[in-house]
Amino acid sequence: MTINLIADVLVACLLVATIVTSFVLAKRIERLKADESAMRQTIGALISATDTAERAIAGLKLTLGDCDRTLAERLRTAERYAADLAQQIEAGQSVMERIGQIVGAASMVAPKAEPAPEKPAVSRMAGAADAAAAIRARAARRLEGQAA
Repeated sequence: MTINLIADVLVACLLVATIVTSFVLAKRIERLKADESAMRQTIGALISATDTAERAIAGLKLTLGDCDRTLAERLRTAERYAADLAQQIEAGQSVMERIGQIVGAASMVAPKAEPAPEKPAVSRMAGAADAAAAIRARAARRLEGQAA
C-alpha cells in the first residue's frame, strides 16, 4: 500500500508540475501572440510609410526634371543675351572709332581761327569738332577704365 500511496503522490506531483508548466507556457504563447499582433501592426505601418516615400520620391524626380529643363532654358536665354550684348559692344566700339577718325580728320581739315582781341570768333565747324573731340576723349577714358 505504501507503494501505491507513493506512486499516487508522485503522479499528483507530476500532475501539478504539468499544470504549472502548461499555465506558464499558455502565458508565453499569449505574449507571443500579442507580440505578433504588434509586429503585424508595425509591418503594416512600415509598408504604408514605404509607399508614401516612394510616391514622394517620384514627385521629387518629376520636380527635379522640371527644374532641370527650366534651368537649361534660362541658361540658353542668358547665353543668347550675352552674345547679343557682346555684338552690341563691338558695334559701339566700332562706331566710336569711326567718330574718332571723323573728328581727327575734321580737326586737320578745319582751319584754326585766331581769336580776335575783343571777341573770339568760333565757327560752327570748329564747335562741332571740339564737341566731337571731347566725346572721343571721354570714350577713350572709358575704354581705358574697362581695360584696367
